[in-house]
Parts: sequence; structure tokens; C-alpha cells
Amino acid sequence: MNPIRHIRRLGAVLAGLAAALVALATTPAFAMTEPTGGGGPAVAPQHLAPVHTVIAGGMPGWQITLIAVGAAVLAATFAVLLDRARATRRNPVTAAA
Repeated sequence: MNPIRHIRRLGAVLAGLAAALVALATTPAFAMTEPTGGGGPAVAPQHLAPVHTVIAGGMPGWQITLIAVGAAVLAATFAVLLDRARATRRNPVTAAA
């Protein structure tokens, strides 16, 4: 049995699972709707305290760099595996004498 076939199948399954996870994780964010302004009181009730959101924060630059490097290494690995898988399927070219 060709071991590259198992690696390709495992890669396809992992890619499918990752895509499904991303789709399920982002669906609730897009499904939420903002309430419309009609029908409610013109001013906010007095018993509710104002909400202050924190704007400061974010992801540090070294984490962004680490994620980018990891993605590049992963993409290069899959590219090499794909090239090797294609090379094993090609017919060998013989030199004309």
C-alpha cells in the first residue's frame, strides 16, 4: 500500500474538518441581528447602567508573526507532499536514442 495515499486522505479529512469547524464557529456571529429602533422607548431606562467597552488590546505582533510562519511551513509541507504524490503517478520519461 502506498503511504502517500494515506497521508493525502488524512490531509483531506483534516481540511474538511477544519472547514466545518470554521463554518460552525462563524455562523452564530452572522446570524445575530441588531434590534431595530421602532416600538421601543425613546430613551434608555434609568435603572440600566451605561456600558463601557474596552477598545484597547489586540494580538501582539510576535503572535501574528508566529501564526504566519506556522501557516507558511504548513503550506510548504503540503506542497511538497502533493508534488511527491504527483511524481509517483507520472509515467517515467525515457530518453530517445
